[in-house]
Amino acid sequence: MAQFSRRDFLRAGLAATALAGSSRSLPAFASGKSATDWVTLGNSGVKVTRLALGTGTYSGRVQRDLGQEGFTSLVRYAYDHGVRFFETAEGYSGMPEMLGIALKGLPRDSYRLMTKFSTRGDLQAKIDRARTALNTEYIDILLMHCVRAPTWAEDGKAMRDGFSEAKSKKVIMVQGASCHGLQALGSLPGDKWLDVAMIRMNHKGVRMDTPSMGDTNELGDVPQVVAQARKLRSQGTGILSMKLVGEGQFTNREDREAAMKFVMGQGLADAVTVGYKSPAEIDEAIASINSALNA
Repeated sequence: MAQFSRRDFLRAGLAATALAGSSRSLPAFASGKSATDWVTLGNSGVKVTRLALGTGTYSGRVQRDLGQEGFTSLVRYAYDHGVRFFETAEGYSGMPEMLGIALKGLPRDSYRLMTKFSTRGDLQAKIDRARTALNTEYIDILLMHCVRAPTWAEDGKAMRDGFSEAKSKKVIMVQGASCHGLQALGSLPGDKWLDVAMIRMNHKGVRMDTPSMGDTNELGDVPQVVAQARKLRSQGTGILSMKLVGEGQFTNREDREAAMKFVMGQGLADAVTVGYKSPAEIDEAIASINSALNA
């Protein structure tokens, strides 16, 4: 894997400083922590920026509706302002291809890519398609997408073995799973295969994990999710947080800031991913994370 250079670190720091200086809503934290800091995912050895740009709002519809030009502009805005972690999935129709186009020409070692696969289909073919779509020789983080059953590890053994083989060949750097449901979540602690786990988190339980193996409109069990997240962190598993804004249901800024404070302020996750449709939303997320980290 290509290493992130000193020059890239300096560039990221300068971008974050420039951002803070150019917007009244984005205070600079000269000696504090920032949304655009590079952090290590658990014991994986792979570094990402604390904030990722997600491409899966309503399965990518919000980002697709921007069109390629608008989406590329959004990705480049995030990149120029220090967000160097980009997340997509094979299930977000068209988004891996759009993200690959948006990042074209940027130094590959200056950003990180995460994608997610369903447990069905030929793994090697999936990896080849993803690398082609994303214009990359390797994938930094690859997740089994949306595991729900408590038996997911046994049920997906063939895919897990395939992930591990790809990791041994440096085709992927980090392996893990995104979790949807308390039944699967309870099986994650103690699983040594997991480098990282992607978990739904916010302060209200909106679009979070319930005992059901299907998505419902019921509020999730926040204390149980937090307890499992802490177990995972204690064993060195990297934690990625999603659904921080309740899949777009937090329409007021106070709730969005409270969600960031809940997750980042308590140290529940190494990094967070949020889907955006405008530069203003990226600015707000950076400011909210900075505030939460330095409260």
